[in-house]
Amino acid sequence: MRISLLAGLCLVAASTLCAQTVPRPARLGLCAACHGANGEATMPGAPNLAGQRLDYLRDALAQYRDGRRDVPVMRTAIGAVSAADLDALARWYSTQSPKQAQP
Repeated sequence: MRISLLAGLCLVAASTLCAQTVPRPARLGLCAACHGANGEATMPGAPNLAGQRLDYLRDALAQYRDGRRDVPVMRTAIGAVSAADLDALARWYSTQSPKQAQP
């Protein structure tokens, strides 16, 4: 019984220590103006980004930055973002939980 309890406590402690929290990106401000700080769009026509796949967001942001997706407002907004900033933005939005759809 003691061994089971000890093993359970070790698992809880290990999962807590290993859990990674994603820091809020420094460049979030301009993105949040349309897409919301937590990925729930605040502007009509802007897509929700919360919970989107990391690789999709990372690739889409790179395409806006590099001009492969020619959307002037996004190209202006993203500017010359570094790979690290791009990754931080994609990681942030991918870890946000989307709101439940209203019935």
